[in-house]
Amino acid sequence: MLNKNIETFLGCDNEYGESDIVVFGAPFDSTTSFRPGTRFASRTMRGESYGLETYSPYQDKDLEDLAIFDGGDLELCFGDTEKALAAIESYTTRVLRDNKRPVMIGGEHLVTLGAVRAVARKYPDLHVVHFDAHADLRDDYLGITLSHATVLHRVWDIIGDHRIYQFGIRSGERSEFQWGRDHVTTQKFNFNGLADVIEKLQGKPVYFTLDLDVLDPSVFPGTGTPEPGGVSFMELLEAIQQVSRLNLVGCDINELSPVYDQSGASTAVACKVLRELLLAMA
Repeated sequence: MLNKNIETFLGCDNEYGESDIVVFGAPFDSTTSFRPGTRFASRTMRGESYGLETYSPYQDKDLEDLAIFDGGDLELCFGDTEKALAAIESYTTRVLRDNKRPVMIGGEHLVTLGAVRAVARKYPDLHVVHFDAHADLRDDYLGITLSHATVLHRVWDIIGDHRIYQFGIRSGERSEFQWGRDHVTTQKFNFNGLADVIEKLQGKPVYFTLDLDVLDPSVFPGTGTPEPGGVSFMELLEAIQQVSRLNLVGCDINELSPVYDQSGASTAVACKVLRELLLAMA
């Protein structure tokens, strides 16, 4: 039995045993290459989430009607990236073993790798849907293979060709896009083609990773590497509802860096996106 966290995300205060979805934080940003601070996202989101309602008028659903457990933040080693990923993998494995679905709050995007290692072990036919501004397909960044800039390449190492579907991508090295043409499916700039991917992946286990910088910085400035030209809030919500039609066996939401938006608006956006994701999954 996992202990209940004292401070929980809005509406996620059910007992572990009765819950289908388990939320947890992975406060890690040790490989951030530009502006750090995502380690504070999960803690900030919990506190700020109580500025929202549990009810969603977008979906006519309410978090109070669902059984979701918030397990709090993992205690991660900032001096050893592999140990941090191992801790995420171990926790995710426990959640999956109890037949629950993990929803992780990052942290930088590298935290996805720890969760995918666990999910892919249980679901060998795993596919990944990836929303992001950045391709994250480098094989190494400044000689380091474990980086937020390499995370989707490391995921590819695990699940192989043509199982990663990227949307909203508008930044990356030329070599990333060239490599990606042979190994992943990438839709640049928007969510065009998402409906076709949803149909293609029906019945297959899918891990959904959402980097919030897929949003335009005018909507979401509080992130470490803002990229102009992103999608709108409503476009993202509509895409999330489409993705929820899949057999989602795990999810994460990452790359909020609260310190870069003192207005708190970016945190509010992140909280609302997480609320809608949880409701869509349920």
